[in-house]
Amino acid sequence: MISSFFEAAMLLCFGMAWPMSIYKSWTSRTNKEKSLTFLIILFTGYIWGTLFKITGNTDQILFLYILNGTMVFTDILIYFRNSRINSP
Repeated sequence: MISSFFEAAMLLCFGMAWPMSIYKSWTSRTNKEKSLTFLIILFTGYIWGTLFKITGNTDQILFLYILNGTMVFTDILIYFRNSRINSP
């Protein structure tokens, strides 16, 4: 039970940063200071966390993995949008 609390706290802290990152990516219309590799690594980590929760360790924290993964995926999509905007 206590480990679930720590896991939830970690995911909440990580999750609070994503709305700001998405907003900055959307409004700046550039990929300056963004790393697609980093975003893909994070997204992959959230996928693994989600799969861990689905395969026998299901609890309410699954929602946080899905939410954070969705936000990272959104940032990845914006990365590609910004690439198109900035290509000559």
